[in-house]
Amino acid sequence: MNTLKVGDKVPSFTVNDQDGNAISLTDYKGKKLIVFFYPKASTPGCTAEACNLRDNYQELQAQGYSLLGVSADSQKRQTNFRDKHEFPFPLLADEEKEVINAFGVWGPKKFMGREYDGIHRKTFIVDENGVVERVIDKVKTKDHATQILEA
Repeated sequence: MNTLKVGDKVPSFTVNDQDGNAISLTDYKGKKLIVFFYPKASTPGCTAEACNLRDNYQELQAQGYSLLGVSADSQKRQTNFRDKHEFPFPLLADEEKEVINAFGVWGPKKFMGREYDGIHRKTFIVDENGVVERVIDKVKTKDHATQILEA
């Protein structure tokens, strides 16, 4: 697993969001971008994390951030997740793992003693030029916006 680090340039990507809109890294040129990766839509931890970001969305926007949620869920699952919780930011349906692999968040995980491959819950703060400014490895799902804003 070759995870992007601070100072790395984010590889270019184009993946559809929950509504089938193509979202590219270039769409965010000149903007600060928060890319948060979560293992699975509508699971408790992912819901807590995304809802916390939703509840603090205005403050994040006020600080100049755009948000992008990413998982390997289908467009339909992402739509259901967004509609149920009214997320104001796009969720990428990265079924081919294009963005997931670009950021290097796919790899071995352990859960209840069993090992399997999956998405690591990580958040990347990307600057206006598409360079990683900060990586949050230990995401606090219920208080994630604070982690981002306290930098």
